[in-house]
Amino acid sequence: MKVAYYAPLPPARTGVADYAAALLAALRRHGSVEPGARHADIALYHLGNNQLHREIYRRALAEPGVVVLHDAVLHHFLLGSLDRAAYVDEFVYNYGEWNRPFGERMWRERGNSGFDRRYFDYPMLKRIAERSRAVVVHNPAAARMVREHAASAVVVEIPHLFAPPRLPAGWEVARMRQSLEVPHSAFLFGIFGYLRESKRVLGILRAFAALRRARPYAYLLVAGAFVSSDLERAVAPMLHGPGIVRLPYLAERDFWSAALAVDACTNLRYPAAGETSGIAVRLMGVGKPVLLTNSAENARYPEASCLRVEPGVAEEDSLWHHMILLTSIQESAGEIGLRASAHIAERHQAARIAEMYWEMLCAFRP
Repeated sequence: MKVAYYAPLPPARTGVADYAAALLAALRRHGSVEPGARHADIALYHLGNNQLHREIYRRALAEPGVVVLHDAVLHHFLLGSLDRAAYVDEFVYNYGEWNRPFGERMWRERGNSGFDRRYFDYPMLKRIAERSRAVVVHNPAAARMVREHAASAVVVEIPHLFAPPRLPAGWEVARMRQSLEVPHSAFLFGIFGYLRESKRVLGILRAFAALRRARPYAYLLVAGAFVSSDLERAVAPMLHGPGIVRLPYLAERDFWSAALAVDACTNLRYPAAGETSGIAVRLMGVGKPVLLTNSAENARYPEASCLRVEPGVAEEDSLWHHMILLTSIQESAGEIGLRASAHIAERHQAARIAEMYWEMLCAFRP
C-alpha cells in the first residue's frame, strides 16, 4: 500500500511538525509513505488550528482521506483563512441558518478569540468530519466534538505518539541549569511551547508568585514565544519577579536540555481545544511530573501519573497546592515522574502507534 502524507514537517516551529516527522519515520517500516505522493492508495492529512495547515485542509476536502485532528477546534484556523462572508457561511453550515446573526457577531468580536470561551465551544468541524473517510483523534474530548458535528463520521482514537529522543548528556543539562542561574538545590518548574492565553500563563505566574513567598527556593522557567502581543504586554512586569527565568523559543537540542533541567512541568489548557499536548507527553516520557488541567483531554492518563489542576475559579488555588506539595516532598516528584514514564512507555511508543495507524489506513483505503 502507498500512502500520501500531508503535514508540516521540521524545521516548521510547531509540535505537529515534530509529531508528523516521528510518525512518518515509524510508518515507513510498514510500507511506502511519502509526503505529497502521487497515485497513492490513501492520503493521511495532519490538521491543526493554525495557518500552516491551510493547503492541507483544502486538499483534504478535495481529495478525502484520513484526517488527524491535532486540535479538535478549527475555529481559529477558519477565522484566519476565510473572509467575513465565507466565515459566516461556514458558521451557518456548522450550526444552522438561525445562528447567522451570532456568526456575524463572532466575526466582529474575533479579536477576543484567543481567550473567549465561545470560540472554543464552536469547533466548526462539520465539513472536514463529513468529508473524511475517518478522523483520528488523541483523546475522548476530541472524539466527542467530532461526533457532535457529524454523527456518521468514523472516529478513531489513537494515543499521542512519543518518540524517545537522543537525550543531551548530563553535563549539557547541568550547563543549562547553571546558565539559568538556578541553584542545584532549588526546585525548578517549567512552561514550554507557544505561550497563549489558553495556556493560563497569567494564572501560573500569579500562583508561582504566591508559592515563591512560601518557598524561596522555587524557580519558574518560562520558555517559548508569545503568540499574543496583548498577553506579552500583560505579563511583562510579572516576568521580572523573583525566581522567574526566561528563554525564547528553543531548538530541539536546547529544548531537551531545558526539559531535563526542570523538576516539573506546568502544562495547562483552558479553554481547551480538544488537543493532547505533545509537550506533556514528551516531559512525561522522560520521567518529569506534569501539572495538567483536569479535563476530558487528559482523561486517559492514570491518576498517579500526573497532577490534575482544576479549571475555572479554583485553578490558581489548585495549582498552588500542587506546587506546595512538589516543593515540600520532593520525593513525590520523582515517584510521579516514574509512573508517568511507565505509562508513556506502555501506551504511547512510536512503534505501537505506527502499527495502529497502519492497520487503520489499510482498513479505510478505497
